[in-house]
Amino acid sequence: MSRRALICSVLSICLVLITWLTGMAPAVAMGGPQVPIGEPAPAFTLPTNAGDGEISLADYQGQWVVLYFYPKDFTSGCTLEAQRFQRDFAQYQARNAQILGVSADDVDSHAEFCDSEGLEFPLLSDPKGQVSKAYGSWLGAMSLRHTYIIDPEGVMRARFLGVSPPIHSQEVLGALDELQGVDG
Repeated sequence: MSRRALICSVLSICLVLITWLTGMAPAVAMGGPQVPIGEPAPAFTLPTNAGDGEISLADYQGQWVVLYFYPKDFTSGCTLEAQRFQRDFAQYQARNAQILGVSADDVDSHAEFCDSEGLEFPLLSDPKGQVSKAYGSWLGAMSLRHTYIIDPEGVMRARFLGVSPPIHSQEVLGALDELQGVDG
């Protein structure tokens, strides 16, 4: 066997092994391993600017939850994304869905951001990224722009990892309609 044929054979074997191994691995995105669709969503309790000061996923048992992670209050993309969710808030309520935003910003920043943008849904503070990490949405010192749809029983039903803030809320509403069996 020639040297060239040997190298080609070794490379082919490596490619087959890599393909086989990655096909067996759980979904991974920038930010970490993703919760598999159809599995229970990680439970959490985080401080918030709204209500009694803390929110847990369990508080929304019986409701759909749109859990969106974002990098930072008051930045252009995050502001646009939040504005679009707020614009469509009544449509989420009509679908028995609660929007929850999560970032590493503190509760005071969230309160200012909500006041500034007229946001009627809660923002949760995850300064150490514990919840963001559990959902595979943490990079360095901030949450990534990922969104998850969790059903009324607490099961992960959809995820969005490549989010475009101007159109994202409409994408999520479409996915909710699909998951709920609503004709659009």
